[in-house]
Amino acid sequence: MTSLRHMWFIALKDLRIFSRNRQALVFAILFPFMFVILFSVAMSGVGSEDERLELHLVTQEDREGRSHFIIEEMETEDELDLEPGEVIIVWDDDFEEAKRAVANQKLAGFVAFPEDFTEGITRGYGSNLKVIVDPEATYDRAALNSMAETIASYVGMQYITSEAISELLLEGWLDDTSDVARIGQELPEFLSAQGNIPMRSTLIEFEVEKVGEIRAEEPSNFVIPGYLVMFVFFTAAISAENIVRERQNNTLERLLSGSVKRVSILGGIFMGTAAKGLIQITIFWMVGILFFKLDLGTSPFGAILLSLLMVIMSSAFGLMLATLVRTERSASAIAVLTSLVLAPLGGCWWPLFITPRWMQFIAKITPHGWANTGFNKLLVFGADFSAAVPEMLALVAFASIFGIIALIRFRASAV
Repeated sequence: MTSLRHMWFIALKDLRIFSRNRQALVFAILFPFMFVILFSVAMSGVGSEDERLELHLVTQEDREGRSHFIIEEMETEDELDLEPGEVIIVWDDDFEEAKRAVANQKLAGFVAFPEDFTEGITRGYGSNLKVIVDPEATYDRAALNSMAETIASYVGMQYITSEAISELLLEGWLDDTSDVARIGQELPEFLSAQGNIPMRSTLIEFEVEKVGEIRAEEPSNFVIPGYLVMFVFFTAAISAENIVRERQNNTLERLLSGSVKRVSILGGIFMGTAAKGLIQITIFWMVGILFFKLDLGTSPFGAILLSLLMVIMSSAFGLMLATLVRTERSASAIAVLTSLVLAPLGGCWWPLFITPRWMQFIAKITPHGWANTGFNKLLVFGADFSAAVPEMLALVAFASIFGIIALIRFRASAV
């Protein structure tokens, strides 16, 4: 009981000092929301629009070529008439210019009709459509390949139908224009059935199935947790400066001489630092929910538990840092440097899921990366509690490592 009382009084003393330090209060509580407001306004509406797939067609033929009629039939006339998600077909005039645009990654790709397209079709030796595409544009490549295959199938079917009608006319099997029209309609249907290719009224059509409205994600769902992680860690890390100061002015030494155990001193300092973090996360969540429409997802308990583990880990880091440095200046410098380096690496300034894979891999060596990944799962992607368990265990591991090092390295005096 005596040790617990000692811990309580040491923690209370740290909280009293913190509450009287206006600069620390502003930086730990008010300053983060300046960033939250700025980024929430800047990123509001991001992801609210349903991006349509845009496919480009180019022909190298002159104006008399059949490719012009094919592209004209397929080209999107008015984008305003399209349904959300419907494909846009664009007719580009210049083949070389379109090719340079793909090389410069300004255009994902296009389907090109060669110069001999009409001649090859009419004379029967065929023609090859060109699909020129950026290798990294996976979805565009698949769509362009499918479009090229569809065009080739229908042009080939039209050629076979035309040749068949010509032969029947020459052989005298067709007597009048009504027979020609009937064969022209029935033969493509027969060939389509034989090839398992459904007939369509136009050369190519796109069917859009709408399964839900596109809703913009609230920026606060990833902005607030990111800055919570950053500033909770920073406040705990900067507390190392106060611990070093008390060690240098022999406050810790006097506590030891007064029969206060080392474990009680460490526990009291840890409790005081953790209490600051608890105040921070309470204000963060309350302001986020009340003023920024923050959604805690399907597992609010998971988000709160993840926050508590972040507080525990940060407090353990602050203790460890205090045991590794000798002066206040070095404690302050390392706390600031560590916080500013780990914040962007760990996804506090931007969502990790939009960063390259190498950056997501580097984030795994930081506690910030694990915490932000857990928050993204729960608040952005709507995952349940079990999905964030690996991130929670990672924070427990970081806290254990920092705590063990603090216990081993703790010294009561500045010597």
